[in-house]
Amino acid sequence: MENLNLNIPYKKFESLEALPDTYKVLWEKALEARQHSHSPYSHFTVGSAIELANGEIITGTNQENAAFPAGLCAERVAMYRAGIQAPKEKFVRIAICATKAGEESLQSAPPCGGCRQVMLEFEKRHQQSFELLFTDAFGNFILINSPSDLFPFSFVF
Repeated sequence: MENLNLNIPYKKFESLEALPDTYKVLWEKALEARQHSHSPYSHFTVGSAIELANGEIITGTNQENAAFPAGLCAERVAMYRAGIQAPKEKFVRIAICATKAGEESLQSAPPCGGCRQVMLEFEKRHQQSFELLFTDAFGNFILINSPSDLFPFSFVF
């Protein structure tokens, strides 16, 4: 038996002001999108924004349904929209933000396992990795270099 470790490179920014301008713009778009969340059950509003290689920004919000598996996360809504609106455009980065309904304080918002899998498939489809920006439980901004870094043991066909 061999004991191994995984190391995931990432950057941490302690405030929005500390982020480079490129990320601030994308973050603001994710915050705007969050306002259109349909989350009557969880009251957890999530917004995402994807910057495409051509500079276009595609947004998404979580969309809940009483048949809980039928809902979708904000990240998947944005990725699927991008896949329809600009199927050949590669992703450069995605921002994901979350708050409780009616509040402005940010919540921890790393992508769920299902979203991570979809991100990996877009990474594979485009043959290019992309960055992920979200907040942690302490309000820090976390920047991950690639979906592969966030989901190292994934299934791939």
